[in-house]
Amino acid sequence: MNTKDAFSSGPLTHLGILRFAGPDALNFLQGQISNDTQRLAANSPLLAAYSSPQGRVLALIYLLPHSGGAVAVLPRELVQPTLERMRKFILRAKVRIDDMHETLVVAGVHGEEALQSRGLTAPHAADAYSELDGVGVARVLHDENRFWVIGAPEILAQLGLLGDLERSAEDWRLADIRAGLPQVYGDTSEAFVAQMLNLDVLDGISFTKGCYTGQEIIARTQHRGRIKRRLFRLLLPPGAWLIGQSIQLADGRQGRLSEVVERDGRTEALAVLSIDSSAGESPQGEPVAATQVPLPYAIP
Repeated sequence: MNTKDAFSSGPLTHLGILRFAGPDALNFLQGQISNDTQRLAANSPLLAAYSSPQGRVLALIYLLPHSGGAVAVLPRELVQPTLERMRKFILRAKVRIDDMHETLVVAGVHGEEALQSRGLTAPHAADAYSELDGVGVARVLHDENRFWVIGAPEILAQLGLLGDLERSAEDWRLADIRAGLPQVYGDTSEAFVAQMLNLDVLDGISFTKGCYTGQEIIARTQHRGRIKRRLFRLLLPPGAWLIGQSIQLADGRQGRLSEVVERDGRTEALAVLSIDSSAGESPQGEPVAATQVPLPYAIP
C-alpha cells in the first residue's frame, strides 16, 4: 500500500496537547523527560518518555517548539493524568502547564503534496519545526513523509484539516505501526521501560543530559545490557485484539500489545515482546499465530 496516497489527512482526535510556557519551561521539562530539551531551544522536535521514579513510562510525548512555549503531543486520555502529575513538581519554577484542547488542534498530513495543497510548507530540515501565521508544521521523526500540523481549530478548518475525524486518526495510528513508532495509552501506562519501546534506537533518550525522573533505572538498563524485551511489529490473525492484551507467540516469546489497528480484515500491531523464548515463564493462554514483520530500523 502506498500510504501517502491511501491515507487520509485530518485531525488526530486520539491525541491532545499540553503547552509549557514561562521562562523556566525548558529547564522544568529537562528534569522530567528522557530527552534533552536544549534541542527544543534549537528548534528541533523531540520524542521523549515521561517516566515514573521506577523508570516505567507513564506517557510518550512528542515535544515541539511553539510561539507560546513548548507543546507536547500525547494521547488525549493521558493529558489530564500527565498534567496533574507534572504540576506537583513545579514548586517555584516559573512555568505554566495547560491543556490546550479548546485552543489548539493537532492534525496529521501524509506527504508533502498534501501539505502543499493546503498552502503549507515543510520545514527545510527533517529535524526542524516551522511556524507561520499561527500554524506550526514539523516532520514526524523517523517518518519524513508525514507531518504534524498544529493550530487553532478555525485555522485548521480553513485548511481543510478538520474532515474525517475517525478515519484520519486510525490512518495515523496505522502509519505509526508501519514506521515502528511506539505509543503508550492508559492500558499500557507504567507497563514498559523506555528501551522496551525502542526509544534508545529512536533517539528518544539522552544519556548525556542531567538528572530526570526515572533516569537511574533507564541508565542502568542501558549500561548493564538488561534489555530483555523490545518493540516488534506483527500481523495478527483475526480476533478481538486489545491494546494492553497479553500474548504468547508460537515461538514462545511473550509480551503485550501496545498498538493495534484492523483494516480490511488485516490486523497490524506493535507489541513489546521478550527477545528470546520465555523459558521458565508460565504460558499466557494459547499461542498466537502471529507473523513478525521487519521494522524500518534495526534494533540491537
